[in-house]
Amino acid sequence: MTAPGRVGVIADSTLQGHLLSSAVKGQGYQVVVNTDPEALEQRWLAEGALDLWVVDLSSEDRWQSFLDNLLEDAAAPILFCDGQAPARTDARYPKWERRLVTKLVDFIGKPAVEERLEVIPQRLPQVKIPTPREFETIRPGDHPKRVWVLGASLGGPAAVKQFLDCLPANLPVAFVLAQHIDASFLDTLCGVLGRDNNIHCKIGVDGSALRHGELAIAPVEYAVKFRHDGRIQSTGQAWEGPYAPSIDQVIQHVGEGYGNACGAILFSGMGNDGAIAAPRLAASGCPVWAQSADTCAVSSQPDSVRETGCVSYSGSPEQLARQLVERVRRELKNASSLAPDA
Repeated sequence: MTAPGRVGVIADSTLQGHLLSSAVKGQGYQVVVNTDPEALEQRWLAEGALDLWVVDLSSEDRWQSFLDNLLEDAAAPILFCDGQAPARTDARYPKWERRLVTKLVDFIGKPAVEERLEVIPQRLPQVKIPTPREFETIRPGDHPKRVWVLGASLGGPAAVKQFLDCLPANLPVAFVLAQHIDASFLDTLCGVLGRDNNIHCKIGVDGSALRHGELAIAPVEYAVKFRHDGRIQSTGQAWEGPYAPSIDQVIQHVGEGYGNACGAILFSGMGNDGAIAAPRLAASGCPVWAQSADTCAVSSQPDSVRETGCVSYSGSPEQLARQLVERVRRELKNASSLAPDA
């Protein structure tokens, strides 16, 4: 694995410098220097010192001479930010960070991270949830009544596999996995996630169907939407944003297709993908859960969603599995008690 992109941050506000630095690091890039204009050392301007400068100055008139020298002396390209960053708890923050990340990727590409799918251990889960009696009569179908989005990035495959391995047979839920990954690894990911558990995994290509007890992995090459009849349909366009598939878009499209019959769980990963759509899903009455930070390989992604205030439950992959099974069991029990007598 090569070193992530080396970034330097220049800001005339300590708070702005901190927010920029945190956002850049949260995407997997390396912040080599974070400084104000007056403290910038000449050595950082040399060839090979950095891959990119990110600059945000509240008063360009005050720093005009500095900017002239920076443009002349800096060997690395310069990304000028347009406006102060909102606070991390501000509802506008995820969109601000998304714009910044898109520009970073345009300038220097995605950070070099490597997901080692082949080293995910082949082991029995510590928790194996027994099948509730309410599930015993459930059969797979092409018209799922419950669809849950699993969003994951770096460290996500191992966490998602732990979650799936705990689930019992006949679970009346269809899953859609939005995993940031290179398209060439989709088949390998599908094989790993479906190994030694009760969930059938497949790649959710155009025309395929969502079914209870199955996990459809969102394709990388094109965006998809989800029809209420269970069919997956290509939008004819690429995913929005710097990473594919877009977790935000998958959450949005599942919500559009299934209304309040869906939910979302955010697992380990870098960045903040999901932090825009998840609050909207929660506002419509659907549950949004997240993997607890202490059990993540990288927690910035679930943490970003938690910071929006929309996450109603956090736990380890095993705890999330228990929570889901119990929620579905209660739903079926309540539905049965309300049904008219035969």
